[in-house]
Parts: sequence; structure tokens; C-alpha cells
Amino acid sequence: MVSPATLLQFDVYGFRFVLSGDAPAAIEALASDFAFFAVSREGTEGAAQIRVRNAAPDYAALPPVRARVYTPRNISYLDGEHTLVDYHGRGLGRHHRGTGSFEITTLDPDLQYEACYLFLLSQLGEALDRRGLHRVHALGISVGGRAVLVVLPMGGGKSTLGAALLSDPEVKLLSDDSPLIDASGHVRAFPTRIGLLPGADGAVPAAYRRTVNRMNFGPKTFVDYRYFAHRVTPDAPPGFVCLGTRTLAPSGRIVPTSRLSALRRLMSDCVVGMGLFQGLEFFFQKTAGEILAHAPVAWSRLRASTSLIHKSQIVELQLGRDGSANARLLLDHVRSH
Repeated sequence: MVSPATLLQFDVYGFRFVLSGDAPAAIEALASDFAFFAVSREGTEGAAQIRVRNAAPDYAALPPVRARVYTPRNISYLDGEHTLVDYHGRGLGRHHRGTGSFEITTLDPDLQYEACYLFLLSQLGEALDRRGLHRVHALGISVGGRAVLVVLPMGGGKSTLGAALLSDPEVKLLSDDSPLIDASGHVRAFPTRIGLLPGADGAVPAAYRRTVNRMNFGPKTFVDYRYFAHRVTPDAPPGFVCLGTRTLAPSGRIVPTSRLSALRRLMSDCVVGMGLFQGLEFFFQKTAGEILAHAPVAWSRLRASTSLIHKSQIVELQLGRDGSANARLLLDHVRSH
């Protein structure tokens, strides 16, 4: 268990943050999620401070400010340089926009963990976009040293397919849900945790599993990074982009498709970011000027997507009902081409 006095430091492609607080279980889970990016260095200047406080929030001490953003998870308020995030009475988040720090105060252990995890996803997305590294909502693996991205919507079966693919010892993992692509289409790893469908957790030892009661979607079991750390590869050049779709057929199929079809899918899954957590509660993009300021990011995402498509083989992956057969189908196709 992590000591409350411990400062854990991480560097995600130039975005640095530090974890601390008096909720060891939540901090340990977060440290596991981002273990691929853990670093040991002296000094924390310039790093975002992420603090977890195991206490009841003092709502009586809050200023009488008006709400600015409403989401199903929470309601956000502006208080000077701070964004206050009320998790519907369960906890209170405080984000200092100047320093990038975030503090969650709650007695709910699931909220302690999830509030920080989602905050980090939103901040990482913004910071990496500025560095020309863009998330794409897809399963990312490496086969024979080449990246294979399988683009599927939320609930489409990325984690199930990924688990089946990793049963092959030659397959390496880039990300279960959101690998990163740069301007040249090169794919970089973003491994955090792997979600499991109900009934699929028996294959993973209990020491590597944890169940989180999520704010929006109910309980889900995740596999800790340390269970699959030896299977992660840091990066891979473009290889395949597979446009995934589910079918009720007993067996899957792989059929040719166009680069235009791939661009259309990546427009939603990378350029717009559908399926990727955006963290709207932390950003107040209301004016025309603020919206236009993000246009260069959209263009950068589009360029990266176009480079990836241009350098990859494009296919449509029609998934059948047999998960193991889907994995064999994909691997046989990749290896034969």
C-alpha cells in the first residue's frame, strides 16, 4: 500500500504530474494505471499536483457562485482561477487552471479514484494535442513490429478482442482504448488499464483485478497494468487500420474498404474525439474566440489521421460471435499481408 507521505511522479510524453494524498487505495490504483509513465526525479516544479483528500467536503465554506457547466457526472462552477466541480454532493473537486493542480475531497473511495483518473485523461488530452500527439479511440496492438489499430465504438468489443489477441505471444499492446498518433502517423503507447466484460474476469488472478463503481456506467472490472506490463511496446510504425463492426454471423470476415471510409471513421474517432473522454467540466469554451483557438488542434489531428491512413492498409473487420475466431482471423490476415 502506498504511504500517505509518498510523492509519485509521472511523465506522459512531456506532461508531468505528481500524485499525493491520504487515500492510499485510490493513489495506488492511479499509480498502477499510469505505471508505464512512472519516473524517479527530484523536484516537482512545473508538474501538475494531483491530491486525494479522504474527507467530507465543506460545502458551507464555498462561495455563492453560479453553475457554468452541467454534465451527468457533476456540475462545475467558476471561482476566480479555480474550477469547482460538485459531484452531486458526493465529493468536491478543485482545479486551479493556472497551475493545472487538482484536488478531490470525498469519503467515497470509488469517486476518489475515478475523479482523478478522468481529470488526468482530460488534461493529458489537451496537453498532448498541443504537442502534436493525438488520441484515437481504438484498440492498438503491434504485430511483427507494425501497428494494427482496430476502430470500434464504445461497447463494440475492443477489450474483448484485445484480450483474445494477447493470447498470441507475438502480439504486443499499444493501448486497450486510445493509442496516440503523431504527425507522421507513427503510433505511440498509452497503456493504462484493460476493462473486462462480466464473466470474463476468471482468467485474470484476483490480485490483478479491481472493480470500480463508475459514475455513469455502473460497476466494471479492470485489469491492472502490472499484469500485462511485459506485453507493452512503446511505439510502432503504421501497419493496418481496421474499421471494426459487429455482426450476428457465427464467423467474422475481413473485406477491402476505401481510405475515404477510414478517414470518415477517424474524423469522429480522432479529429472530433467521439468515444474519448473530453472532461468538459474542466473547460469553459464558450466564446467564438476560444472555439477558434482550437482550430489548429483539429487540423493537427486531421493531418495525423491522414498520415496514418496513407501509410496503412485499410480493411473492414466484421466481427462474428466467436471472440477467439475473430482474433485468429485478424492475425492471419495481418501476417499474410
